[in-house]
Amino acid sequence: MTFTSFFWGLGDILGSMLSLLQADMIGDMANNFFILLISFGLLRWLFWQKKLNSQAGDNQLK
Repeated sequence: MTFTSFFWGLGDILGSMLSLLQADMIGDMANNFFILLISFGLLRWLFWQKKLNSQAGDNQLK
């Protein structure tokens, strides 16, 4: 097996997998899932940082 045939095979596999995600409903659901997941993570991080900042009081680096 040469590198060329390996990469062509890898491209065929990735192309077939990505062709399944081109359906509008599946693509929209995946995008919405990641948007919600990232938004939830960012909000959790912000509230956690606020809590840690209030605990630190005057011992914060400025």
